[in-house]
Amino acid sequence: MAIKVGDRVPSVTLRYVTPEGVQAVSSDDFFRGKKVALFAVPGAFTRTCSQRHLPSYVTHADELKAKGVDTIACIAVNDQFVMDAWGKECGADGKIVMLGDGSGDFAREMGLELDRIKEGMGMRTQRYSMLVEDGVIKALNVEQPGQYEVSSAEAMLRAL
Repeated sequence: MAIKVGDRVPSVTLRYVTPEGVQAVSSDDFFRGKKVALFAVPGAFTRTCSQRHLPSYVTHADELKAKGVDTIACIAVNDQFVMDAWGKECGADGKIVMLGDGSGDFAREMGLELDRIKEGMGMRTQRYSMLVEDGVIKALNVEQPGQYEVSSAEAMLRAL
């Protein structure tokens, strides 16, 4: 069953790259004490994710932060090194934390896995965005497969 508004984010280990190296962080610690706008994409370097989804958050990062968002994060079922390279290529460095969910633990615990095995991509995460305050999901916007609308940065801005 998929997670819903009012639930706490699942407790798993996530990874991201910093200038000091790879950081492993529990999702409990990552979301604790702050307002986080997180968006999930099926895969780094994929078409819609690279052309529209990540760029929308890069473009609107300052506006989201001006509306009270402390941290903007992108997550995908990719390792932290792929996420870091993709973020740098798309200009997300310093604006968006690029979280690697390499084993898909977060996607599975969220109940938002996406089966892309037939497409040669394995198990991924559905496309969605959520607003999390101190670990509690305040808004959750899950896209229909093949769609990109409700999880955009523009939609997040309208909701804040």
